Amino acid sequence: MTERPQTQQVEEPVIGICAVYERARWSFWDQQAHLVADSYVSSVQRTGAIALLLPVDSRAPEALLDRIDGLLLIGGADIDPAMYGAERDPATEATYPDRDRFELALLGGALERGLPVLAICRGMQLLNVALGGTLLQDLTGPDGSNLHRRALGSFEGTEHEVRLEPGSLAARASGEEVHVARCHHHQAIDVVGEGLVVSGRAADGLPEAIETSGGSWVLGVQWHPEADERSRVFAAFADAARAQAGLRTKGPDLTPRAEPAI
Repeated sequence: MTERPQTQQVEEPVIGICAVYERARWSFWDQQAHLVADSYVSSVQRTGAIALLLPVDSRAPEALLDRIDGLLLIGGADIDPAMYGAERDPATEATYPDRDRFELALLGGALERGLPVLAICRGMQLLNVALGGTLLQDLTGPDGSNLHRRALGSFEGTEHEVRLEPGSLAARASGEEVHVARCHHHQAIDVVGEGLVVSGRAADGLPEAIETSGGSWVLGVQWHPEADERSRVFAAFADAARAQAGLRTKGPDLTPRAEPAI
């Protein structure tokens, strides 16, 4: 009886989520903590991928990168302006340089390895800074209003249209060229980093999506797809990580090469 060849199963992808590192209070405790909102975790898990929380670690990131198939940079505190060579504006809010340095090192390694990257809100800004870009430190108008952060800690009333470049990674991941997004930010991209292109803008012209120009699966979105269960962005990201997991499972091609004829 002829045995059927066994097919090699691809593991579900592991997506590393960079954790917030701030002081937090829960139950009876008030102390430093590594935190990730469940909205990010559940958005990854719904795709079938495995969510792995990455705490801030001052050591080299290679060991962490060896264990993941995709990197997720999430929202949170402002980036220290020193990271992009700027003076601190009084409107810049609390910053956490340890987190900044860790995420920049991890992101740099992920880009070198060609890992899929999804960078959300602060994450998109960090992606821009990592590649030499700068940020506008405050979007608040003279009257105190900010259309991109109407209420602290809430996405209510922030829905707005983002126009995505046809054929861009942002449009393919979203499944549409006009996307209704939810946002919560008071900073934004100013000078675009090297090798990045703006692939989505809000009606006021503000960059809402960036991606690398070389064709890698590296996408930054200023909006929050984890706040919208209808969003297709996480599924597209997980598919890219799944393909990366397949490459990792397959391993290098060690087939002996034929000697060239003389």
